Amino acid sequence: MVKIIKMKKILVANRGEIAIRVMKTAQKMGIKTVAVYSTVDRNAPHVKFADEAVWIGEAPSSQSYLLGHKIIEVAKALNVDAIHPGYGFLSENADFAEECEKNDIIFIGPKSKAIRVMGSKLAAKEAVKDYNIPMVPGVDEAITDIEKAKVAAKAIGFPILIKASAGGGGKGMRVVESESDFESQMNRAISEAIAAFGDGSVFIEKYVASPRHIEIQVMADSHGNILYLFERECSIQRRHQKVIEEAPSSVLSPELRKQMGEAAVLVAKSCDYLGAGTVEFLLDENNNFYFLEMNTRLQVEHPVTEWITGTDLVELQIRVARGEVLSMKQEDLKIKGHAVELRVYAEDPTNDFLPSVGNLEVYELPVGENIRVDNGFEQGMDIPIYYDPMLAKLITYGATREEAIQLMIKAIDGYHVEGVQTTLPFGKFVFEHEAFRSGNFDTHFVKKYYNAEILKNQMAKEAEIAALVAMKQYFEDQKIIRLPIQ
Repeated sequence: MVKIIKMKKILVANRGEIAIRVMKTAQKMGIKTVAVYSTVDRNAPHVKFADEAVWIGEAPSSQSYLLGHKIIEVAKALNVDAIHPGYGFLSENADFAEECEKNDIIFIGPKSKAIRVMGSKLAAKEAVKDYNIPMVPGVDEAITDIEKAKVAAKAIGFPILIKASAGGGGKGMRVVESESDFESQMNRAISEAIAAFGDGSVFIEKYVASPRHIEIQVMADSHGNILYLFERECSIQRRHQKVIEEAPSSVLSPELRKQMGEAAVLVAKSCDYLGAGTVEFLLDENNNFYFLEMNTRLQVEHPVTEWITGTDLVELQIRVARGEVLSMKQEDLKIKGHAVELRVYAEDPTNDFLPSVGNLEVYELPVGENIRVDNGFEQGMDIPIYYDPMLAKLITYGATREEAIQLMIKAIDGYHVEGVQTTLPFGKFVFEHEAFRSGNFDTHFVKKYYNAEILKNQMAKEAEIAALVAMKQYFEDQKIIRLPIQ
């Protein structure tokens, strides 16, 4: 019998929009919240939003948000019952989850063992291999020896993909088209992996030429129940990182959705999973799917799933962490409508998506029915250089995919930012593009259809139209002013 634990206070070990997102649900549930912040974030919205806030260090994340021991000290001093890690920072740090467990603080996430298993792509493959889950052909061990790796690559057949065993986010990842390029790309992948993760081991797998990136949301309680809350399509990426997501996918049949959902449940089962997790798959042009990895945390793109399923995933995370039984069964879950999401980054899409640092001179959010903005910034704030440059997530919902897309375009037009460049114009470009609207796209969308010149011309044209509209309005206003008084 699992004991139900009371939870009166949660510390959110994160910043920005995700910290506020978690706090909103905690407060709705009558749970007090504690924010932690670095020097540069002292006036940030998440600090003001929480019931209590504690400074934990200087701006670099290694001196603040990554200091697990410091965060646990704060939690103990303030009698915190649980820590929610959000995503990024310590969210997939098995040692931190273990330290929480040792200090009788609930880690709102999976147990440390599951984080460890799924944190290594090779260990994850080993864990799921007995469950008959399809995997991309490749080596089943970490390799650092280049000659040995070359033999393995030739056996698999080019093109191949080199991936860092310890990592994600596109770091330590290289596509190799031919044997002549192999050695240089392997060296680069290893050095990138060492720089990013302190671990140079990589593995090699067949490169799937035109894949779609489909992920399945799962939720597991401590009573043996595991649900899948359908899929998210995450194929629009730049630098192997997602920027636009939607739910459901426009290409999955009900049968394929069920197959992938059930496979995701087995992946969760293989590591005795608890809480919210995401199982990522590649889908090839023939609708064959292959297990990629499991993310042992809440995903950035979780709002699209919440909208189509009518659930609050953070609330479910908290309830499961308290020891409660999931209140719904698989057959209760139905897809209703369609949701799309744009990650609003402070990046310049006309300059290779490089971070755009500066002051938010103007920062006005769109509002309206079926428009949701998970936001972490305010007008007048500076964009810190120390963290991921995401400002917010813009999400829209509609009865149909077309409706959700049209509302997204309108919402982008209603989002006003001055002082930094953002991915808003890029988002509009994608949502208006025929390949996206038709659903006929894959992870190579940016490479195939996008270039900075097209966007620059589009932005210049829009600025010209806006200036003409403003001028017309000015002359209309002048006519009204000059009318004689009756």
